[in-house]
Order: sequence, then C-alpha cells, then structure tokens
Amino acid sequence: MNPGGGRRAEVRLSGQRCGVIDELPGGGTRFRYDRSWLELATARPVSLSMPLREQPYEAPGLLPFFSNLLPEGWLFDISLAGLKIARDDAFGLLLATCRDCMGEVEVVPAVEPDVVPAVESGAEPDAEPDAEPDAEPDAEPGSGIA
Repeated sequence: MNPGGGRRAEVRLSGQRCGVIDELPGGGTRFRYDRSWLELATARPVSLSMPLREQPYEAPGLLPFFSNLLPEGWLFDISLAGLKIARDDAFGLLLATCRDCMGEVEVVPAVEPDVVPAVESGAEPDAEPDAEPDAEPDAEPGSGIA
C-alpha cells in the first residue's frame, strides 16, 4: 500500500518493474526506483531527466516525465470523456492510459500482494459454491441424472 494513502502504480521498463510512482496528499507524486532494479548491472533510467538513484523524485503535481506520457490536445479531451476522468486527475489518466504507451515505459496500477480471497470456514478453496455434494461427477446440470 502507498504510505501516502493515495494511488500507486508500478513503473516498468521493457516489461521489467523498475520502480513505483505514488500519488501524494495534495496531488503531488513521488517516483522511486526499486532497490533490486538499481542493483542490476543492466539497469537504466526511465528517462535521462531521472537518472538512477536511491532518493525518490517528487513534484507538486505529476512528475514531468510521466506527464509527457499522457495524451494531448483533442486526444486528451476524448480520453477524459471516454474514461470519465476529471480534468484535474492526471494520476488517474496516467493509470488508465499508460499501461501500453509509446516506447518502453509502462505504468500499471499496483496490486496489493497481501490480499488473499476470503474462503468460508470449512469450504474447500476449489469447491464450486453451487455444486451439490451428492451429485454424480458425470451428470450434466439439469439432466435429471443423479
């Protein structure tokens, strides 16, 4: 989860996760390279304007590099309308449109790794909830064969 409480996205370079971008309170953003990315001999920056370093990059709005990934002009307006995103929600537009943007950089909404689907107590995790316990395995639903 984002320590700032806002939304978070993984940033990938050529399909490999290289860091995360967080939405901060007040509309700012923070990008930090993953330590594992920085330790790679082949690591490269997502942009020449954001060289590899351990310290995060922060901006009062969307960091300029990420802002430049967003649609512009008439495409910006169409994207906002079609996706029902507020004009001032640059982070939301980034999440919605930059999963597959031009170039090697991808911005993908982060998934919480600790979330596990709930299972009712006593239920088998793979059991189908509507399956009849005494039904024949080969019986077709509604076939009348029991």
